[in-house]
Amino acid sequence: MALNFHQLHIFHTVADRGSFSAAAQTLYMTQPAVTMQIQSLEEYFGTKLFMRSTKKIELTEAGKVLLPYAKKSIDLIRETDMVMSSFTKQLKGRLQLGASLTIGESILPRWLGPFGKEFPHIGISMKVMNTTHLIEEIENHQLNFAIIEAPIQHPDMHIEAVMEDELVLVVPSDHPLADLERLQLEDVLQYPFILREQGSGTRQVMEDKLIANGFDPMQLKIVMELGSTGAIKSAVEAGLGISFLSISSVKHEVALGLIKTLPIENVTFKRQFYSVYLKSSLLPISAVTFLNFLRERDLSQWL
Repeated sequence: MALNFHQLHIFHTVADRGSFSAAAQTLYMTQPAVTMQIQSLEEYFGTKLFMRSTKKIELTEAGKVLLPYAKKSIDLIRETDMVMSSFTKQLKGRLQLGASLTIGESILPRWLGPFGKEFPHIGISMKVMNTTHLIEEIENHQLNFAIIEAPIQHPDMHIEAVMEDELVLVVPSDHPLADLERLQLEDVLQYPFILREQGSGTRQVMEDKLIANGFDPMQLKIVMELGSTGAIKSAVEAGLGISFLSISSVKHEVALGLIKTLPIENVTFKRQFYSVYLKSSLLPISAVTFLNFLRERDLSQWL
């Protein structure tokens, strides 16, 4: 029997997930199939790799030695996919990804158009939901990866910045703030706000920036919490409150004069958009190709 990458990937996944059943779920395999592949790997090396008990499994000394080499093999395959994806213009398949709401509604469609022209044989399927739910979907293996609006701290996730964005103050065209030549943050926080729900990346970034500037987000006069950027734009246009939204998401409404964006002196709300996926997963080549597309292109040209 020859050593193969598939078995090393299964071994790494079992070690990472802590059980054969969890690894089987991650790999979309049956538990007996995972067990059989681990047994074959143990026969190849002539030693046990896991100590099994009724409650848990643990790596043997041999397993601990093998683990970093298995990780290196996964990293090498991932790197190989990234390098070769630039040559796959006739690549076929389906790109399945998730996007947080602002990105999914206002930004990703503008990137997917050029991507689709460059890779016309890749079908695209996208789930749009808030960041918290996207992370749950990735953890439960319902999504391969997602593009989100705020950094997360998660030991099992690979997170990479793909683009810079900025939140701007958005007000109705006839709002009292609209005519001020110099605007201070203190002036802004006196007015009613319309915000995204808790768990939203936009909401998290806004609150973090307020705290960094010495303001307590709990003191905001929040009159509405709405579940989409589009709903917030409509509510602001109707004069129901003001908000902070991605500058990329409001260009159309600003151009039509429906709402205004206003700069605040000495305060900026810059942020990054991030790709996120499980460290233990091997992304399909369609996903690798799209992530390379985001890394290598000037994405601002389509916004």
